[in-house]
Amino acid sequence: MSASPTTESNVDVLVIGAGPAGLMCAHSLAKSGVNVRIIDQRPVKVAAGQADGIQPRTIEVLQSYGLAERLLREGNQMHMAAFYNPSASGGIERTGRAADVNASTARYPFEVTLHQGAIENIFLDSMATVGTNVERPIVPTSIHLSDNLAELSDPHKHAVKVVLKHLDAPEGQETEIVNAKFVVGADGAHSWVRKSLGITMDGEQTSTSLTSSLSHYIWGVIDMIPDTNFPDIRNRCAIHSNNGSIMIIPREGDLIRLYIQLTDTDLVNPETGRVDKDRVGPEKLLQVAKKSLHPYTIDTDAFDWWTIYIIGQRVASKFSVHERVFIAGDACHTHSPKAGQGMNASMNDTHNLAWKLTHVLRGWADMSLLKTYEFERRQYAQDLINFDKKFSALFSGKPRTEENQHGVSHEQFLEAFQTFGAFTSGIGVHYAPSSIVNTTHQSHASNLTIGQRMLPHVFVRAADGRPYEIQDLLPSDTRFKILVFAGDTSERGQMDRVRGCAERFASEDSFYRLSGGKNPQKVFDILSVCSQHKDSVNYTDLPVILRPHWSKVLTDDMDMFRRTGGNGYEAYGIDTLRGAIVVVRPDGYVGMVAPLDGTQDVNQYFASFMKA
Repeated sequence: MSASPTTESNVDVLVIGAGPAGLMCAHSLAKSGVNVRIIDQRPVKVAAGQADGIQPRTIEVLQSYGLAERLLREGNQMHMAAFYNPSASGGIERTGRAADVNASTARYPFEVTLHQGAIENIFLDSMATVGTNVERPIVPTSIHLSDNLAELSDPHKHAVKVVLKHLDAPEGQETEIVNAKFVVGADGAHSWVRKSLGITMDGEQTSTSLTSSLSHYIWGVIDMIPDTNFPDIRNRCAIHSNNGSIMIIPREGDLIRLYIQLTDTDLVNPETGRVDKDRVGPEKLLQVAKKSLHPYTIDTDAFDWWTIYIIGQRVASKFSVHERVFIAGDACHTHSPKAGQGMNASMNDTHNLAWKLTHVLRGWADMSLLKTYEFERRQYAQDLINFDKKFSALFSGKPRTEENQHGVSHEQFLEAFQTFGAFTSGIGVHYAPSSIVNTTHQSHASNLTIGQRMLPHVFVRAADGRPYEIQDLLPSDTRFKILVFAGDTSERGQMDRVRGCAERFASEDSFYRLSGGKNPQKVFDILSVCSQHKDSVNYTDLPVILRPHWSKVLTDDMDMFRRTGGNGYEAYGIDTLRGAIVVVRPDGYVGMVAPLDGTQDVNQYFASFMKA
């Protein structure tokens, strides 16, 4: 009998798993022109349920890919949070309301809720425009990483071999061998890629066998259209009752999501001591919610989706093997969903990784750049786990009452809710110093924290007076953005300094020439921002290299009707007379700051990871 025919193919990047992390990765790579394939074992895409919350920073990221408009159109916006605690009469009462997002620099000061399938569709439709689609149902059956050091150090070598099984292929044609330069495992909490490479998960183990100390971390979830007299049903609610805790998340249309705290008696089989999900269904979950919401009533005609989960906080011991195989999203960190971080953390993992892969594959950057993925995102994941442990304990803890003075008070919970605001919104993500985060000249833009995302602000285009949100001029297009804050160019001495900066940019030994090659505008996008009013700026006065296009010169002024813009230099902590250079990475994070005469420092920054 002859052997089954096996096809063989080559690819730059193979993405395994088409959830939010995998789709963000494949989308970013495909839009950058990288030869990428993405596979998933599910025969169909997600239809309902799963993750549903998009945080303010993630909205900014989606906007940088041109995807936020549809998200905002289809999703629900969550602006206000309400807090309930036990009342003297035995039910619950509202103890306060607050802004759902309290990160002061958030461009979008709200969360968007929309079911995961709809969010995935936004990526799928955009990917399809460049001919990339999810291939399904396909499962990987083996992965082999070359042990040849010369191969591993050459990004153009196909150093990873993955054997795939096409589940719906005719008999004898199921097997395919894929030779990949890089593999990204975005295949969920039970990641096949992670297990195949022997990467361990560190932290609390999620188990179906519970100890009493973990029993208050079992939660049920139901999505439904409610019939209720509860007055805050369209706000995010944190409810502590004597019957357990509930979180309410308003969703698209009339849907809501209920997170419902359960007890051992609800779920644990007394004979085995293990969680038995067959002991509960959506109807029973709703019964628990009804008790916790008393004296308010809630009911529904139908359930859209439901599930049970046990909180477990774990981080993978490493996020890559030889910078050839990477894991992302739930494959490398797991935590509770109540702070709305899972899908956001997952998408931001691969947003961080994709541009780095692209730079290496194009031959622009050294392989060492890829080490910064684990360096940056593993520390973030560890911070997320530490936050989640505190937040879950507060949320799952018994409320403070006359009888239970050691319980969680409203003041404690509200303080934590607001203190953690910068973190939960994603606005406060702060990458530590590395080859791509250089804090030497932080004082030249004191309010633009190096290692954090570029702050949003409205500036006015010098050529035509049109106001622009600066984030919209920093798209995720793989280019580094070089922002030259030129100061007051109407002052002769300052214009001389600006011309000197331009001459250094144009010199043969500058980063712009050495790393930019024959077409530096493919690698770098230069924008200039003058500090004086729009009526005194001629964009044509700036040196040509600092205005590669008429649209690339801005002024720090208000729009024609004085409704928006102005005071950007002050907001960023930049001297309005002397200016500064700000380098923004392709993922929108500030990589370094330098004085206008500090081009040599910028040269050294890029020389540390870019190829000449």
